[in-house]
Amino acid sequence: MPCPAILFVCLGNICRSPLAEAAFRQAAEAAGLVVKVDSAGTGDWHVGKAPDRRAQATALAAGIDISGYRARQLEPDDFGWFTHIFVMDHENLADARAIAPAGARAQPVLLLDLVPGREGEAVADPYYGGQDQFAATWADVSAAAHALVTRLQSHG
Repeated sequence: MPCPAILFVCLGNICRSPLAEAAFRQAAEAAGLVVKVDSAGTGDWHVGKAPDRRAQATALAAGIDISGYRARQLEPDDFGWFTHIFVMDHENLADARAIAPAGARAQPVLLLDLVPGREGEAVADPYYGGQDQFAATWADVSAAAHALVTRLQSHG
């Protein structure tokens, strides 16, 4: 079976999706899973930029350096290359679905749908908040990362 290829998507790819990518990379590595992982944004405002400094600080506090990550925009080809696409909120889910080609391999779903009791919820955007909002985002994406690892270990 080919290794899973996971894409995390938010609006600008500088806060939530790079944190989700980092949390999942850490959880997958700890579990010994071989995966491909990336993140993207539905918007193009931050393409080529590093994650928000507060996101970097949040990840670093968990032992992960994301300073080398660079924002990119979600593309139609992503729906054929990735096996799973997880989106942070309803607006970006609608935007991702709007650019998904017909018959796409991966269908975007909400990230928190992976967490029992959190189905249908959005990962709150911490961009306009303080460090405490980034910590809350980290808690959400970490819970989802661990749930995804468990799911991949049990049935791919």
